[in-house]
Amino acid sequence: MDTQTLRLFVLACETLNISAAGRALGMAPAVASTRIAKLEHLVGADLLHRSTRKVSLSLEGRDFLPYAREMIALEETALAALGTGRTTISGTLRFAAPSTFAQLYIAPLLPKFMDKYPDLRLDLHLSDSEFDLIEGSYDLALRNSALADSSLTARKLADDTRILCASPAYLERYGTPNTAEGLTKHRLIAFKNNEARSLASHDGTQMQFDPKAAAHYLTVNDGLTQKLTTLDGGGISINSLWAVQKEIAEGTLVRVLPDYELANKPALWLIYPKSNVVSAKVRVFMDFLIEHFGRQNVSRKTS
Repeated sequence: MDTQTLRLFVLACETLNISAAGRALGMAPAVASTRIAKLEHLVGADLLHRSTRKVSLSLEGRDFLPYAREMIALEETALAALGTGRTTISGTLRFAAPSTFAQLYIAPLLPKFMDKYPDLRLDLHLSDSEFDLIEGSYDLALRNSALADSSLTARKLADDTRILCASPAYLERYGTPNTAEGLTKHRLIAFKNNEARSLASHDGTQMQFDPKAAAHYLTVNDGLTQKLTTLDGGGISINSLWAVQKEIAEGTLVRVLPDYELANKPALWLIYPKSNVVSAKVRVFMDFLIEHFGRQNVSRKTS
């Protein structure tokens, strides 16, 4: 199977434009279309749906895409082992991450990464909403929840300590809770859903952060909105320490029940499609992030 045609297919999936993918690889539009048609004939399935207005990935194309990437990665790895492969990392890396973390910590590092790999193009998707890594054709993603999808692989980037905090103005107006029961008398800000969260102290004592039991609660699905609402006196919320450490140091936010943290020890994970071979572009970006953040609490690493 021709790996150049596989590269064309992968790039067409990423751009949803066969002609543009062909031009990026030095092919005329007619040649690119012919190559895709021959690949579809070879595998016996329509991999891309075409119309006069757009190109979209078929179900068969979505299933075939990770294998196409793996075959390309295998060729590159084999040639590199012989010293005859590409000397530069190139192509397009599609990376998805929670917006707040990316804005604070990843965006400032990107110029350094791009200087190191000038032939690699980055396509970033920043959102706190849930997304499908395979369906979205992402090469790599950052998530702050446990991996449930068996078609994906995870590599731990850093621990993610979560704490309770509120603004001084809110605490002056409504008082500072000293117990779990005291939280029910307050306004709570919940992230993504209003489910109860378990908190644990250093001595092992546990308590519940339960928005439904509170006098008032607000649910948001964006980390920056949650922090801004907390800063403006909207209530008490659970935040990643990396997201609020600057505000706590400045005194614009205050830790509430400071002996307690989220009990399930969350972490930040790098997620990518399961494969026997990790492509060079994914490997160098993962290594770059791990080099800067390491396997420790991000807030301590970046403070």
